[in-house]
Amino acid sequence: MTSPTAAGIAESVRSGASSAVAEVTAALAKIAEHNRRLGSFQVVRAEHALAEAAGVDARSDLAALPLAGVPIAIKDNIPVAGEPLRDGSAATSARPQVADHEIVKRLRDAGAIVVGITAVPELCVFGATDSVYGITRNPWNRDRTAGGSSGGSASAVASGQVAIAHGNDGMGSIRIPAANCGLVGLKPGAGVVPQDIGVDAWFGMSENGPLATTVADAALMFSVMAGLPELATVTEPVTPLRIAIAGGVASPLAPLDPEWARGLAETADALRGAGHHVSEVVFPYPSNPLPLLARWFAGTATDADLLDAKLLEPRIRTHARWGRVLARQARDPKPVEVFREKALEFFADFDVLITPSLAQPGIPAIEWYKKSWFANVAANVRYAPYASPWNLLGWPAASIPAGTHATVGTPLAVQLVAAPRADAAGEALVLSLALQLERLRPWPRIAPDFA
Repeated sequence: MTSPTAAGIAESVRSGASSAVAEVTAALAKIAEHNRRLGSFQVVRAEHALAEAAGVDARSDLAALPLAGVPIAIKDNIPVAGEPLRDGSAATSARPQVADHEIVKRLRDAGAIVVGITAVPELCVFGATDSVYGITRNPWNRDRTAGGSSGGSASAVASGQVAIAHGNDGMGSIRIPAANCGLVGLKPGAGVVPQDIGVDAWFGMSENGPLATTVADAALMFSVMAGLPELATVTEPVTPLRIAIAGGVASPLAPLDPEWARGLAETADALRGAGHHVSEVVFPYPSNPLPLLARWFAGTATDADLLDAKLLEPRIRTHARWGRVLARQARDPKPVEVFREKALEFFADFDVLITPSLAQPGIPAIEWYKKSWFANVAANVRYAPYASPWNLLGWPAASIPAGTHATVGTPLAVQLVAAPRADAAGEALVLSLALQLERLRPWPRIAPDFA
């Protein structure tokens, strides 16, 4: 049986064909069936979620709620009232949070019910999800990571435990898991969705966004998170777009797997066939990675400095030490301004840039937290170099599925990027083209073993 979409669940609850209690009960049954072998959830809120679902069913404005009765998952690095915020770390407090993050409040106000808190790597630093709390696995191939740091959310959605989930993205932490698990993952541009992630959202690089199985569901959840209901309606482009296809390597340390190159090429062919103006290009990535890496390291340090270092994983302690050394570089705006100027010059000739989402298949699902800092950094840089430049700029970017890897069996994906525009028009453009690609090259919504 096909798992329902978030939009479908909400419509059924609004019409009276279903109820929030029934939908939450169904989601909890799936979590009980699948979570043990996938490690998607840090916390399952069975009793509280059912009580909250009953409250939604009793609301007088039920017919107007965009997410009426929709079970959702929240990533374990923003507050959910009544639940601990562990951020994947034994160094954090187990005390329940006293209030919801603004994103959680908006989702709940829209009728969604939080059924659980999803797993993350410690302090959400790395692109694979494992910690002292366990390993999160990819539903497409459980020997591979679901990605990180929103890996628990991606694993939960790709296995049909929930239809949509919250993630956030400071170096690709929505788009990397979306690519690994065959989902739509949107990182909004700066200022569109409330941040309030950790101390300083990694010097402003991290954004909250949705993970979903369809473009329509991603747009629906994004519209609620952004407080812009008009963004829930997505239509395909009505005129041809100028599309740049950049298949070159984003880093000399990250060679592009031929299968990931194939996913990009097939996407380009589909867009040419649809009448768009498609050009193969070389994108001007920054030649010096230090400004980006400095923010990654220093952002970790600002969060780690609030905790007992003795309780942190060795890899995180080392990452934070480098962050303190590089704090000055992390605050230097000049390299970002130079890159922004080059990117704006590039986008004067194009509406959308499309790259591979990843350079290589997801890395093995193992206890990376027990390995050295260098092993973690090397593995991450080698497989996921394409996402982070857009965090540095604060521009909207999304990952959508683009086929299946012939040998590993996990999804392929492409990244869609647009320049920021007023009223979230850049995000709307990315979602519009993603919707067209969903029609041209439809993808499985749920991993085969869980459909």
